Amino acid sequence: MFLSEYEQQVTDEYIRNGYTIQKAADLNSLDWIKESIANIVRNILGLSKEKSSDILLNQIHKKVSVSDLNSFRLKVIQSMNSLKDFRYHYYKVAKPYLETLVGNELSMQLRVNLSIQFPKDDSSLLPVHSDTWSGDSPYEIVVWLPIVDCYKTKSMYLLPPNSSKKLISDFKNQSGISSEDLFQSISKDVQWLEVKYGEVLLFDQGYPHGNRVNEESDTRWSMNCRFKSVFTPYGDKKLGEFF
Repeated sequence: MFLSEYEQQVTDEYIRNGYTIQKAADLNSLDWIKESIANIVRNILGLSKEKSSDILLNQIHKKVSVSDLNSFRLKVIQSMNSLKDFRYHYYKVAKPYLETLVGNELSMQLRVNLSIQFPKDDSSLLPVHSDTWSGDSPYEIVVWLPIVDCYKTKSMYLLPPNSSKKLISDFKNQSGISSEDLFQSISKDVQWLEVKYGEVLLFDQGYPHGNRVNEESDTRWSMNCRFKSVFTPYGDKKLGEFF
């Protein structure tokens, strides 16, 4: 395979860190996604367009209660995935990076996932985990796309490759402990990933990752979608069912 200097840099960074953060490859597609979701939110809540999408999304915790959050999120997911061109625009945002890291014969997750994490809310936590621990293919790559700036605890963390190898080598001694105890054992080694609006994160879901209580003042909105080469082995998620 013949890579350009930039493509080689992206590849090296991904292998070294377990992730790469790049500028969105198609800003028009990213803006389309953001505005589509903001308009879905306005329709669900019966709001006008007086407030900018940035303010609406970052401050959505002032409009939706914690008790209503999950049903609200599911409504947004259903609506955004019903948009004809949603997956197309999502793919466009990361297209050149996917072609570099995975190839151009891709299978894409059928439904894009959405995370909404209010400040100080512990009901939307994703404990430390590796997707391969539960049967996912190690050949999958996650495209994680924020529609607001994500930083510190408003973002996600990932355990880097070297630290992950140490954890796995000692995994038998971790048997039976809680996910919270597991996180505390690696908390000094995880990397919090800063991904601004206009950027896209691609990461190896085989490395332990998750989130914590959002201690920042604004709400996190991020989407995730898995891609893999059509011809690499599948795990529990099959072509035609999940991809």
